[in-house]
Amino acid sequence: MFDGLSPAETQALLLSLRVSFWATLASLPLGLLAAHALARWRFPGHGLLNLIVHLPLILPPVVTGYLLLLSFGRQGWAGAALWDWFGFTFAFRWTGAALAAAVMAFPLLVRAIRLALEAVDPRLEEAAATLGASRGMVYLTVTLPLILPGLLAGAVLAFAKAMGEFGATITFVANIPGETQTLPTAIYSFLQVPGGDAGALRLVLVSVAIATLALALSEWLSRRIAARIAGR
Repeated sequence: MFDGLSPAETQALLLSLRVSFWATLASLPLGLLAAHALARWRFPGHGLLNLIVHLPLILPPVVTGYLLLLSFGRQGWAGAALWDWFGFTFAFRWTGAALAAAVMAFPLLVRAIRLALEAVDPRLEEAAATLGASRGMVYLTVTLPLILPGLLAGAVLAFAKAMGEFGATITFVANIPGETQTLPTAIYSFLQVPGGDAGALRLVLVSVAIATLALALSEWLSRRIAARIAGR
């Protein structure tokens, strides 16, 4: 148990860290693919993909949570299939909280990686290719190291966003202590009961500290990308 936090507060913090970690990790492969598609590829539907990727940023989080419930709830088109085939459901589980957090954080992850990709000098990749490197080797030895600061910045922002996600989470998986009650929903619960202000304040301070650290790290990584662009 963390000093100064009650068992319930510690439980909410640990669950938030768990949800945010898996939400970020699960988003990385698809985030890389989407960023590459938006930064490097031109195809019919490019604008539609861009809209879909960024839609969670502009939709009310409750709407996103409701759409997740319609899709991944036990009666949803995807949720019913998951339950029938694998006996697995996202609804009202911590995995559902991770899914909601991943969807809400996805645009920040993709945007950071996309900006890093657009900052890569294509001549470096072309030079590696002319020396006989395969496309995969060019990506692993040239592109990936160059975009790593952007990838890490996006991952940090996504993690922080996932830590603070409330609307989509509470709509999709409710607010179940020990299962889906993350830091934001725990703060909400504390504020609904008499004498809960102290617990809410402690969790608010923890949330502010985590967000501040994440923003500082992301800003430092973003400066590295900017310096690389300026040094072309």
